[in-house]
Amino acid sequence: AGMAAIGVGNVFGSFLEGALRNPGAADGQQGRLFIGFAAAELLGLLAFVVAMILIFVA
Repeated sequence: AGMAAIGVGNVFGSFLEGALRNPGAADGQQGRLFIGFAAAELLGLLAFVVAMILIFVA
């Protein structure tokens, strides 16, 4: 689950870096920002669920 936080940080850090370099394009990238955030969080939650299944079922 800790790696999901690193992924979310990379997503937002890259967005901020690009938005500061080209503020005019930041509005067009905001949708991709939230998709990247959701994907990183989903992978973290999926890893947690798989770990719980392996601990308690297998």
